[in-house]
Amino acid sequence: MQKNDTVQKKNPDSDESGIKLYKRRWVMLALFAAYSATSGFQWIQYSIISNIITSFYGVELTTVNWLSMVFMLAFVPLIVPAMWLLDRHGVRTIAIVGSGLNALGACVKIGSCEPHLFAVTMTGQIIAAVGQVVILGLPSKVAATWFGPKEVSTACSIGVFGFQAGIAIGFLLPPIIVPSVDDPNIVGPALRYMFIGTAVIATILAILVLIIFQEKPPLPPSGAQMEFLRNQEDRAISYMGSIKSLVTSVPVMLLVISYSINAGAFYAISILLNQEILTYYPENVQEAGEIGLTMVIAGIVGAVICGIVLDKTKAYKVTTVFVYVMTTVFMVSYTFTLSLGMLWVVYLVAGALGFFMTGYLPIGYEFAAEITHPVSEGISSGLLTVFAQIFGIAFTIGMGHAIPHVGVFAMNIGLSSMIALGTILTVLIRPHLKRQQANVRDTFGVKF
Repeated sequence: MQKNDTVQKKNPDSDESGIKLYKRRWVMLALFAAYSATSGFQWIQYSIISNIITSFYGVELTTVNWLSMVFMLAFVPLIVPAMWLLDRHGVRTIAIVGSGLNALGACVKIGSCEPHLFAVTMTGQIIAAVGQVVILGLPSKVAATWFGPKEVSTACSIGVFGFQAGIAIGFLLPPIIVPSVDDPNIVGPALRYMFIGTAVIATILAILVLIIFQEKPPLPPSGAQMEFLRNQEDRAISYMGSIKSLVTSVPVMLLVISYSINAGAFYAISILLNQEILTYYPENVQEAGEIGLTMVIAGIVGAVICGIVLDKTKAYKVTTVFVYVMTTVFMVSYTFTLSLGMLWVVYLVAGALGFFMTGYLPIGYEFAAEITHPVSEGISSGLLTVFAQIFGIAFTIGMGHAIPHVGVFAMNIGLSSMIALGTILTVLIRPHLKRQQANVRDTFGVKF
């Protein structure tokens, strides 16, 4: 037993001999973040070059939007069986399934680089989308399974960081790899090059998950996790009973709706960013990707900072409200500055919006884990994610159809109003930090 690896305690209320932090926890988190990044890349890689994809495959713009929206649509019928699979078979099974389907979808798309093969590229996206169902809800579960109470929020933010990093790369690379031309003899090979690179990386990561990724540490990392394992062993908390307890809780549903508005707005802006930017700057395809990259990189920084703040302060309600208010402020700012003709201003405001909007995502997961404990983090985050996908589909379809008729400005005003509503709902949430109480109740003399 290594000196720096061990945290010992005796729990008088349990047969467990102690809790322990394992150095391998960082390997598990890094591996999850890496394969999650490839999923994020696949989600956004078509949307940021939507004008090129519509020309190459000869399809409508709304059809191209579905290449991203299919990821959100897959959640609606599949999240319940995915949460059941996580609840019954654990994190390792979910990680293998998610990374495997993610890699398979990437491989299928290699064979779709001809103008008449749009159905093949959609098939690859659907397979990858099914894999993402069991990826997006895992950050808080992986964090709680492997990390102690003083680092769990930071670990969750790093897990979210992986998916956001993939989106950032998805905004950056496709406009660079795939030229904005109408010649299929140029676009086709460029798409194949991008798909092969994605498939190779995703496949390597899937193999590493199969070999390395572990279900859980031999000893739990926290008192809260010990309590969860105890309840799981005793079957004190049933799967359907957990879901029922969540959907009938007013604070939980307020959080679910407010989280879904924020995340759904992020999905809609990400998918439609190419269309919004090109409306005002029609020659700036690559700059549209760079603006998206700026948003996501700033969001990654925001997510990590918010995770650290939560670990240091445990001020979940205050942090959540502050971040949501700032998201509203910068969404309104983005709406009014987009049409000014000054692209550098758009970069700055979009970066600030991304910092707070994306920074909110791990806060939502961790806040949910706190107020729903001892329900599994996989179930609480799954509930947040499925509603976020529903809102994302609604926002994206609504804005995508309405922009040609009423314009980008009007649609962004509507989105700003929804985010303001989410702020109000967040203020109404009554924070009851049950996981923190479990750590205080079950942990004695733990030193990190």
